[in-house]
Parts: sequence; structure tokens; C-alpha cells
Amino acid sequence: MAFVTRQFVRSMSSSSSASAAAKKILIKHVTVIGGGLMGAGIAQVAAATGHTVVLVDQTEDILAKSKKGIEDSLRRMAKKKFSENPKAGDEFVAKTLSCLSTSTDAASVVHSTDLVVEAIVENLKLKNELFQRLDKFAAEHTVFASNTSSLQITSIANSTTRQDRFAGLHFFNPVPMMKLVEIIKTPMTSQKTFESLVDFCKTLGKHPVSCKDTPGFIVNRLLVPYLIEAIRLHERGDASKEDIDTAMKLGAGYPMGPFELLDYVGLDTTKFILDGWHEMDPENPLFQPSPSMNNLVAQKKLGKKSGEGFYKYK
Repeated sequence: MAFVTRQFVRSMSSSSSASAAAKKILIKHVTVIGGGLMGAGIAQVAAATGHTVVLVDQTEDILAKSKKGIEDSLRRMAKKKFSENPKAGDEFVAKTLSCLSTSTDAASVVHSTDLVVEAIVENLKLKNELFQRLDKFAAEHTVFASNTSSLQITSIANSTTRQDRFAGLHFFNPVPMMKLVEIIKTPMTSQKTFESLVDFCKTLGKHPVSCKDTPGFIVNRLLVPYLIEAIRLHERGDASKEDIDTAMKLGAGYPMGPFELLDYVGLDTTKFILDGWHEMDPENPLFQPSPSMNNLVAQKKLGKKSGEGFYKYK
């Protein structure tokens, strides 16, 4: 009897697992909105893992630059990965590019996609307008995801009628190299949507982690206050920026010091994130503005991309 019971339990458990798996969406067709650094990177890793990808942006010129950047990135990867077999490297590049197409009309391509990943400028109004429009054209099963690093996912999801099929999918730069993806669940995100995105991230070779819809999610919620505290330490005259960077690299094992990282990320980007959090929670001491950073941004000293930030670059 015990044997029969065990067999029955195993059978029921197997049946339940199979049923749950059957309900998940198998993501094969992906539409990426935004041909910038992040969008192009997401499109690249999706195409390189056999997904059919359409990369969307406003003009053909932007898309041509994005595709050229993707091809150059793939060739660099292929040169390392297939160093002893250049022909296999060429085939890898060609196969990946064959999975990738471009369009300037998002509404015309989302009707046949399984997943839409948005990676446009960090502007809530623009994101809401985009998703509200695409919601009318996308298939019923299509999952929507935003790659935002600072905006509330719930506020974006509420612009659509598919809040249960909406989540945050936060990749890290550079996307082809960075293994982490934060999957952000809103109170309305269904388990089916969440599990489908977990599976998708794994097929990309990424390591997904889950987080609720809290400001900054996991990484930025810890990272940005750390960076701002480094600035405050310097503002108080407690230590030089050079010594702070050295201390965190040699003492904490970080690959970059906080000021090096701020310049790499872009001071305008960090300011934008901090300003958004401060607006949401003005009493939180971690979210208070930084006079030094605000002053540099006002002078257009944004970091490496502008040639000067906390440090000067040739």
C-alpha cells in the first residue's frame, strides 16, 4: 500500500509539474524597443541564443549603427571564443545576424512576438505612451518588460491592460558580458509570467534574481547610496577621492573605486536615479541630493563620456 501511495504521489507531482510547465510561455520571438547600448546588447544575446529578434528604433540610421555595433561585438566575441577555429567563428556571427532584423514601426512587429523588452530613455511619460500603444497591437499572450533601472515598474505596467503579463527585466552593461538579470515582480505580475521570464533569462545564459518593485531593485538600491556616501565622505574632507578609490579596491576587493565607477556610469545617470528616488521619498537620508555631483552635471562634466567628471580623461 505504501508503494502504491508513493507511486500515486509521484504521479500527481509529475502531472502537476508538467501542467505548470505547459502553462508557461515559451519565448522564441523577441522584440526589443530601443537601439542604444542596452537595447542592442539585449538584442545581441537573444539572437545569439537562437531567438528570432526584431530591434526597433525611430530611424534607419540609428538601427544601422546599432546593427554595426552588434556585428563588431560578435566578431570580437568570436575571435576569442573560436580562436582556433576562425571558420566556426564566422558561422557563429552569420547565424546570429540571421536571427536579427530591424524595424522603425513597433506596432507592425509586436503582433507576432512573445516578448517585448523596452530599453528607451528613462522617461515615464514616454514609456507609458509606448506601452499603451503597443498594448493595442500585441497578441494576447505577449509579455511586456521594461529594462528601466530607476522607474517604478508598476507605474509603467498600469499604462496597459496586461498588468499580469508585465514585469521588469533589468540587464546590466555590457549585456553580452554581464551575467545578472533582475526580474522585477509587481503585485500584479502572474507566476506564469515570472517563470516564463526566468526560463528566458536562463536560455540567454544569464543568472536571474527576483525582486519586488522597490526603488533601485537590488543592485542599484545598494550601489547608488554607496556611491553617494563616497561623495559625501569626500565633500566633508575626510579623504581624497583617489584614496577612497584605492581603499575600496584594495580593502574591499572592488574592481573599480566609487569615483571611477561614477565617471564610468555617467554622473547624469546617477543624478537622474537619485533625483527620482528623492522625489518618491524626500525624507530618506540615503536619497538626499549631492551638491558636488549636481555641480559637475550642471557644468556638463558627466564622466568618461564627456572627457571629465570627478577625474579628467584625455
